[in-house]
Amino acid sequence: MTHRRTKNVRAVQLLLGHLKLDSTVKFLGIEVDGAPEISEQTEV
Repeated sequence: MTHRRTKNVRAVQLLLGHLKLDSTVKFLGIEVDGAPEISEQTEV
């Protein structure tokens, strides 16, 4: 899985087509400090 190898949640978000980083974090079953803030700053 991409996240296990790279630890890049943003890359996984793009690959899955999620609009919100929160969705990707929930899908992966991980906790990311600041995920909502990162999501708001990220242009898709």
